[in-house]
Amino acid sequence: MAYVYEDYRDLKVIERVEEADGVVSIRLEAPEGERLPGWDPGAHIDVQLENGVERQYSLCSHFGADTWRIAILNEPQSRGGSSYIHEHVKVGDAVRTRGPRNNFPLVDAPAYLFIAGGIGVTPMIPMLGEVIFDKDAPWTFWYGGRTRASMAFRDRLEGLGVTLWPEDEKGLLPLKKILTDAAPDTAVYCCGPGPLIDAVEQACAKLGRPAPHVERFSAKAVDTDGDGGDHEFTVVVNSTGAEFSVPVDTSIVEVLQAGGVPIMTSCAEGVCGTCETKVIEGEIVHRDSLLSDEDKEEGIYMMPCVSRCKGDRLVLDL
Repeated sequence: MAYVYEDYRDLKVIERVEEADGVVSIRLEAPEGERLPGWDPGAHIDVQLENGVERQYSLCSHFGADTWRIAILNEPQSRGGSSYIHEHVKVGDAVRTRGPRNNFPLVDAPAYLFIAGGIGVTPMIPMLGEVIFDKDAPWTFWYGGRTRASMAFRDRLEGLGVTLWPEDEKGLLPLKKILTDAAPDTAVYCCGPGPLIDAVEQACAKLGRPAPHVERFSAKAVDTDGDGGDHEFTVVVNSTGAEFSVPVDTSIVEVLQAGGVPIMTSCAEGVCGTCETKVIEGEIVHRDSLLSDEDKEEGIYMMPCVSRCKGDRLVLDL
């Protein structure tokens, strides 16, 4: 699950659209008109804003388009990302970006079930396009939101056959029925608020279905009691042999950056995958919200912004 990470590039805002209550989309192109890197449905880009904040936003344009579109919800508890874009970013501005990268790829499957909540619809728009126009596979798409007016791209999606489910009109999404009606070999995709993803994961487990493919915008609650990570340990940089002591209350990323070791990071929550690092030696205590259970069991990669070492020593491929 290694990612190729590229340098920053400055793009130009060529369109800004109010897509719904509290949701704005911006379309980006290269300033000299050069073609942007290719990407697959589920990919996102990092956006570094002039206020110093860096955030990740899913690409929701057609995956073959020459420009990129992202949609941003103006979060009530914004930490300076969404509110800055809503209040300051306008057509003609330059926006610094990095990527794209894909932690949420569309797998091959006989059929697909998409369950989106709010702004979690964004990575699924290009997925739906690929399923309809390239894969020609059966699909079902349920899109929940607080109100119809808050649901971005609603007219376009409803016209394609997506089921809109405004909570103020219909209540919560009927997850048990949705998942029961889906054939056993259907690939289930879910993106949205944490409680929705948790509910879908729990419902799939109760029904004996495979775990759904999910993408989270914030870290899920991780029970760290007794996981063996709350102690001081040593991290070794394989390329130089340099060793660093990681205290109980400090992350591996913080220690390495303080020691002059270059390591990419962004969310510091184990969600975005920016800091993913290969482990050459040592047992990992995984505390991220991104790697699958299979990835964690394999024990090859870790997110050093949150994860730790079970023993006394980790050797990292840096």
